[in-house]
Amino acid sequence: MEQPLAPYSVCNLAAVNLAKFANKETKTVDFDSLRKTVKVGVRMQDNVIDATPYFLEENKKQALGERRVGLGVMGLADLLIYCEKEYGSEEGNALVDEIFKTIAVAAYEESVELATERGSFPFLEGQTEAETARLREAFINTGFMKKMPQHIRENIVANGIRNSHLLTVAPTGSTGTMVGVATGLEPYFSFTYYRSGRLGKFIEVKAEIVKEYLDANPGVDENNLPDWFKSSMELSAEAHADVQCIIQNWIDSSISKTVNAPKGYGVEQVQKVYERLYRGGAKGGTVYVDGSRDTQVLTLKAEEANSDEQLEFEELKQSEDQVKRQVVLVDTIKPLTDTDVTIGSEVGNTCPVCRQGTVEEMGGCNTCTNCGAQLKCGL
Repeated sequence: MEQPLAPYSVCNLAAVNLAKFANKETKTVDFDSLRKTVKVGVRMQDNVIDATPYFLEENKKQALGERRVGLGVMGLADLLIYCEKEYGSEEGNALVDEIFKTIAVAAYEESVELATERGSFPFLEGQTEAETARLREAFINTGFMKKMPQHIRENIVANGIRNSHLLTVAPTGSTGTMVGVATGLEPYFSFTYYRSGRLGKFIEVKAEIVKEYLDANPGVDENNLPDWFKSSMELSAEAHADVQCIIQNWIDSSISKTVNAPKGYGVEQVQKVYERLYRGGAKGGTVYVDGSRDTQVLTLKAEEANSDEQLEFEELKQSEDQVKRQVVLVDTIKPLTDTDVTIGSEVGNTCPVCRQGTVEEMGGCNTCTNCGAQLKCGL
């Protein structure tokens, strides 16, 4: 969970699209524009607190008392690619650290400014001036606030701060996908993959940033992209964890991040990842071992069943005769390289899911005539 809350707290989230702050000519980040956008985002979210119709009085009391907001990001992977920095590398991590420090400082500067205009969040105000001073002093001496520049800490003592919390990173799965960037703080799962979602199963997704790069660099092999096109499954679990910890250092609440581990990752290996997250200061963590569930939202190809691996697993449970019957069933589906038809998601292709039906356009979606899998939607 990316947002731990007090009883009756309200989740008030927004996200900055980091991809928009890349100068594609100089391969640098426009930090001035990023600061301005963060400040606007903080003001917008603070306004939402007052504009929200609360159904429960307890929600209203808590929301207006703490004035918690959670400004996050999407498109971090895109920004790194535009800057030609490899996600998870030493150079890439240095830039990630600078980006999130910039966001944190700008957000806190704006919340301090809002406090001078509109007042501090009520839960930081005591019954007397002495009590208020004590609360503010305690606030600036928390572990996170000790990282803030001195001018922010001094202004909080003098005037308070408008919001108890300002930063979190939600997954932004739907919104990031909608605007065509990597979701949340994640790298791209892959630059071509299949997604199961509300529009159907096994919808082919191609990253727009790859097409943009190929259009700008004709002659480049799509299958041999530069190193800074780093996908989630190409990163080590340790690299995933380290990026999360760097970002967590500048997030006052929590963040959503998945550490993707390859198939076959064992219990002890997973344990070491969680220990690494703990030592790095992460407030939580998720480790997902590829293939550990029967179905996945994201897969590298439409049909992930690997007959060799499946047989190896089944041999532990079945007799020799049962395994032989399983081989017969698996062999009825020929490998892609052995077929003389085009298997894909375009109209006229053979369905990559069942490999029996034909892909036709139905109601705006490329759909298999046999199994009904919606493979590609133009809605």
